[in-house]
Amino acid sequence: MSDLEKFRQLGISEQTLKALAKKGFEEPSPIQTITIPLLLSGEKDIMGQAQTGTGKTAAFGIPIIEKLHHGKKNVQAIILAPTRELAIQIAEEMNSLKGEKVLEIVPIYGGQSIDMQLSRLHRGVDIVVGTPGRVLDMIHRGSLILDKVSFAVLDEADEMLNMGFIEDIEEILSKTGPDKRMLMFSATMPHQIIAIAEKFMREYEVVTVKKQQLTTALTDQIYFEVRREDKLEALTRIIDIEDDFYALVFCRTKNDVDEITEKLVYRGYAAEALHGDISQAQRIKVIDRFKRKKFNILIATDVAARGIDINNLTHVINFSIPQEAESYIHRIGRTGRAGKTGTAITFVTPSEYRKLTFIQKLTNTEIRRERLPTPKDIIANKKVKFKEAITNLLVTEKHLDYLSLAGELLKDAEPEAVLAAMLKFTFKEDLMAVNYSDLGSHSGGGTVIGGNASSGGYSSGGGSRNAVDSKGKTRLFVARGKQDGYNPRKIADMIWDAAKVKGYKVENIQCFDSFTFVTVPFSEAEIIMDAFRRRANGRQSLVELAKEDKPAAKPAGQTASAPAAAEPAKKKKKKVKLQTVE
Repeated sequence: MSDLEKFRQLGISEQTLKALAKKGFEEPSPIQTITIPLLLSGEKDIMGQAQTGTGKTAAFGIPIIEKLHHGKKNVQAIILAPTRELAIQIAEEMNSLKGEKVLEIVPIYGGQSIDMQLSRLHRGVDIVVGTPGRVLDMIHRGSLILDKVSFAVLDEADEMLNMGFIEDIEEILSKTGPDKRMLMFSATMPHQIIAIAEKFMREYEVVTVKKQQLTTALTDQIYFEVRREDKLEALTRIIDIEDDFYALVFCRTKNDVDEITEKLVYRGYAAEALHGDISQAQRIKVIDRFKRKKFNILIATDVAARGIDINNLTHVINFSIPQEAESYIHRIGRTGRAGKTGTAITFVTPSEYRKLTFIQKLTNTEIRRERLPTPKDIIANKKVKFKEAITNLLVTEKHLDYLSLAGELLKDAEPEAVLAAMLKFTFKEDLMAVNYSDLGSHSGGGTVIGGNASSGGYSSGGGSRNAVDSKGKTRLFVARGKQDGYNPRKIADMIWDAAKVKGYKVENIQCFDSFTFVTVPFSEAEIIMDAFRRRANGRQSLVELAKEDKPAAKPAGQTASAPAAAEPAKKKKKKVKLQTVE
């Protein structure tokens, strides 16, 4: 573990070092270098000014894990985050950082069953990571008692301020005891944030991390305008058109990672998945295989990809646009390393232009619009590669073992016909333009973010979402879902069993609790519906034409802000300004 010596020098235990090694960590970031020793050995509270992507979670998570021990009958740490996505990320990261140490770490947030969260709290929890509204709700229900916590953490405090959580935060902190260590991290320090520190912190130290260089000059940044259901097709076209493709593909959720990986593998691409549900042992194997180029496409979530250090990626693909500009920066920084150029590609739906504009403004960089390769481009590229491969084989090898078989084939047919049949056998339908989806063009597209639209020979993606669209496909409703034990793979298998429609023609499988939507070409839709009508034998068929798009999810309930509680007793404060770390 010599490569973790810098972490060891911070005072971290061997057990935690083992967890860091499994995660692929190599050396501490600046915020970790200065914060971890302060939390492990000091007694003061900490206010840290640092942006997202600097390693804040490990900076406060590692010392908290080191200090706490399972078995106490109370919550030992409360961590507040502005969004449920961040709360989940922090909980997942801390669960991986704890390694083999027994600690119950639970995220609680709006949008998930409150009964499930109540049940977990009642069974006993060591660390709670939550959004202010849901945490306050649990406090009001008497299910979350914080008077004995040893740590209280506010992550992205300025964001919680912007979202109107300031009164909720004050009430939550008022429910904590006076002897806790308090940590607050914020990218900016508005006066309201300083006021919280003055009101609730004891003597505290200030840590400031110099803002990172936002982007790298060696990374070419482009975006493609595509509909959500066309993203997989867009991804495969990019893979097919590139001579050398070695990439990280980022998705927002674990389900997206699994679904995209499964579909790519089904189509014959060398892809593997990485997310929070994958065991540490499997994670090590996947990362090692990827570094040794045993496969060339790694599909991952942001959290799972943290700590991976690979210098020769050709591409980073934002299959899902990041929620924050800092996440975008962190992702694309994985290309253009070690003096090599790289390409960062982002898929953007029409509704996401505002988010892309915000990212472009914050990063102060050009994100150039390009147009996707057409079927003609893909086919031409495959033909060129095939010709080059055959030419190389003719030059380098004699193929004596196959000469007799070649002679037998040529006895009964013309050479051109034999070669055409072999090409058909090799490529199947890959060299026929009719078998490629027409991605169409957006009626309202054309926005260029940070630069001029490319004038290259590529077709732009887009179009409006309808049950029947302009490219000859339709959406089907399947009366089976997750509650019936189905996932996208099982839905595709069910369709194959009933109608013998191949899986690659069944696209955009959206599996919900009690039903599923799939997108298929018109001709296959008729075959599928006929097959299931026959199976129904006069009863209601499992498969019908979809009448509407995916229903909107119910918005998470919001807890009304409670009035701020009385100000807790304060001790004399002494601020210590630490040197800014690079």
